[in-house]
Amino acid sequence: QVQLVESGGGLVQPGGSLRLSCAASGFTLDEYLIGWFRQAPGKEREGVSCVSSRDDNTYYADSVKGRFTISRDNAKNTVYLQMNSLKPEDTAVYYCAAYYGLESVVVCDPYYDYDYWGQGTQVTVSS
Repeated sequence: QVQLVESGGGLVQPGGSLRLSCAASGFTLDEYLIGWFRQAPGKEREGVSCVSSRDDNTYYADSVKGRFTISRDNAKNTVYLQMNSLKPEDTAVYYCAAYYGLESVVVCDPYYDYDYWGQGTQVTVSS
């Protein structure tokens, strides 16, 4: 079965760090563009960071640039989101999604027609 599973969320103090994982099964991750998205209560889903299926071209939202890093480990069929210097505004449910192909093109629109979505993991930043 084709599946994406997020993990690594939790409660962290402002200024702390978390690493989210997006593990794929049933397909080869390196053939897909992968995106991280988040949605806070009362707000629309937004693109956080995405990486292309080829050439590792990346996108970061202005609100997270310099603090978050997206990366692939193709041997583990997993994509990570390293989140540093976390702020209360980062509190949200974080989702990963996959879109087949697109080569070196990076798309990070949560309303794009991605092939697969994970179920999400909660990140809470609070003192």
